[in-house]
Amino acid sequence: MIGYLMKKFALSREGAKGFIWAVAACVAEGLALMLPVALLYYLTADLLAGAVPAAHVWLYACGIVVAAALILLAAFWKYNATYFTTYRESGIKRIALAEKLRKLPLAFFGKKDLADLTNTIMGDVQVTEQMMSHYVPQFYGSIISACIVAVGMFCFDWRMALAALWVLPAALLIVGASKKVQNHFTRRQNEADVAVMDGIQEDLEAVRDLKSNNAEGRYLEGLFAKIDRAEGRHIKSELGTALFVVPAQMILKLGIATVALVGSVLLARNAIDLLTFFLFMLVVSRVYEPFASAMQNLAAMNSLQIHIDRMNEIEGYAEQGGSKNFAPNGYDIAFTDVGFAYNAGESVLRGVTFTAKQGEVTALIGESGGGKSTAAKLAARFWDADSGTITVGGVDVKSVDPEELLKAYAIVFQDVTLFNNTVKENIRIGKRGATDAEVLAAARAAQCDEFVHKLPAGYDTVIGENGSMLSGGERQRISIARAILKDAPIVIMDEATASLDAENETQVQTALSALVQDKTVLIIAHRMRTVEGAEKIVVLQGGRVAEQGTPAQLKASGGVYARMLALQGGE
Repeated sequence: MIGYLMKKFALSREGAKGFIWAVAACVAEGLALMLPVALLYYLTADLLAGAVPAAHVWLYACGIVVAAALILLAAFWKYNATYFTTYRESGIKRIALAEKLRKLPLAFFGKKDLADLTNTIMGDVQVTEQMMSHYVPQFYGSIISACIVAVGMFCFDWRMALAALWVLPAALLIVGASKKVQNHFTRRQNEADVAVMDGIQEDLEAVRDLKSNNAEGRYLEGLFAKIDRAEGRHIKSELGTALFVVPAQMILKLGIATVALVGSVLLARNAIDLLTFFLFMLVVSRVYEPFASAMQNLAAMNSLQIHIDRMNEIEGYAEQGGSKNFAPNGYDIAFTDVGFAYNAGESVLRGVTFTAKQGEVTALIGESGGGKSTAAKLAARFWDADSGTITVGGVDVKSVDPEELLKAYAIVFQDVTLFNNTVKENIRIGKRGATDAEVLAAARAAQCDEFVHKLPAGYDTVIGENGSMLSGGERQRISIARAILKDAPIVIMDEATASLDAENETQVQTALSALVQDKTVLIIAHRMRTVEGAEKIVVLQGGRVAEQGTPAQLKASGGVYARMLALQGGE
């Protein structure tokens, strides 16, 4: 049962147990609310008999107090079991999804829209939270408590019970039949919502370019159209729900009419007494009330499956596994006949073979799209190669847990990501627990001192979202400082100095020369000036190794490297 609930509603084990507890609380409240009906039945019987015995007066008085107390306790239990338990589960679910995403390969993120993933963690979990706190336990609680009450009704009179209960399965079938329609509307609504979030995020990220090209008006027209479509989808979804819920609730109302009609006929034939007729009229009014809301809940629950499927998709995606024990014999990186494609039939690397030795700088150069950055990311196991092997110190990277493997890497990408925090804390990401002295030493080595001291609070300046206060070159130097601070045995630099001017690039290269001693260094660059000090150059062209060797050897051979050098004026 626990496993089934975990899969059906995307719950943790504790959440599944809490769900069962919540359903039990809803059943208890439903039955507690029937106690006043029982008291009124016996009181009416006494009144019809002509008088209420004195002993019964105390019994009814105590019954009212006990019923009120039980209803209060059941309501309190239900409140805690549904709301508080669900809110805790939402926190657990968001953390679990974030942890899962942390362990997934970058191939997953390449197939997913970031706004869509954000919507899953925030939006889908929020919808599930609302359903599991307000609808789902109450629905199942209504079903179970109604079944218990139905047994009692059949014990009194099966004919009146049938007249009262026939509407329940009919109404449930109508709403249950709406599942496919609801799923269709929910999918379209979710797609429209994600499109709006994408548009807003893109607008915020590209506002500078939009303003500089006087394109704000045109862009906003498209964004407003997306918002209008999302609004239309929400309206259609509500109408789609109403088309099934309203008829189902109308059928429930017929139950009161059939009880009155059948009861009147049986009463006229003396087949039942007035008290039984009165009892059934009381009970149906009590039973139908939670079922009326349950009809609406069922319609909402039908759309819940879409949100659950989106969460299960993330949780069911295969993680990159591997051993936590990573003990390489040195840190040479060896590519052997490596092939890789982001999409089937679109090879990026084909039969790539080279070795980046420890203590040397190996430069990957070549035309854009030649596979340089892809090779570097495969070396760090951001993706897994489709064919061939990549080893570090003789250990196949596929056999090592990605987080354990990345402890050996310091990586500086061309696209730098900074956080809305201080300069100091952005650098400290390179080494958890690093002292201020270590952070400042790394910053000075990366030539950060000059621009940081011009900031309002120096190294304690909060630099804005993704370092919005800084220039491209300043942001790259902070990223380089992180790598220097981490001091890992393998260094990968993907166009790390592309945004620096010639003077600063020379200074940073000097700092890096001390950093890379006895390390394995992979540099990806387009500018020949950047790689002129490399011990080895690997030229990638069309996903293959076109040539490799020392700069002097390749220059003398007159191949691709020599032509690139000539085109850049001998830099």
